[in-house]
Amino acid sequence: MSEPLAGRITALNKQAKNERRVNVHLDGAFAFGLSDTLAATLRVGQVLSEAEVAELRRLDLSERTYERALRYLSYRPRSVAEVTRYLAGKGLPEDLVSETVARLSQEGLLDDRVFARLWVENRSSFRPRGLAALRSELRRKGLDEGTIEEATEDLDEAEDAYRAAQAQALRLKGADRETFYRRLWGYLSRRGFPYDTIRETVERLWRERSAR
Repeated sequence: MSEPLAGRITALNKQAKNERRVNVHLDGAFAFGLSDTLAATLRVGQVLSEAEVAELRRLDLSERTYERALRYLSYRPRSVAEVTRYLAGKGLPEDLVSETVARLSQEGLLDDRVFARLWVENRSSFRPRGLAALRSELRRKGLDEGTIEEATEDLDEAEDAYRAAQAQALRLKGADRETFYRRLWGYLSRRGFPYDTIRETVERLWRERSAR
């Protein structure tokens, strides 16, 4: 942010490319832009001190940061750490990032426990992973161990492995035993399932296929 300005407001004009933004002119020259909400509190002829200008610009940046965070959240749920890293990566002041994250948390739009539960449910339903692999994913999202443990404590790893491998097993209906085992074993291994779970799952699916 540049040095604070001061002066008398001589014009308040909507921006041509964004009608929600207003150009503020001080003493006949463009000074800065504001949201239409903040600009609505001003009037032509009003004199602004440096402190008042600085506060208006801080409030405007705060609102733009909040809107940027909302857009980031609109694509999928995010963890607190993800949003913090994203905003910090935009070069925003640390205190403003913290303020925005706190606001989102207070409004219920950021909640690591909810995020972890949704992540685990989504993985279990659509892209099952082994427990260790899933926990590793959540750590990379910046979640603490307590939150991760709570989100994964009821996970049925054996059932997830079975469901993950079922579709693959159908594609191998003409394969011999060696090929069947090798392909399914590799598939489940790449998804982070442990040795014993893979062995039991592959044997179960082979028995089911042989019984048909």
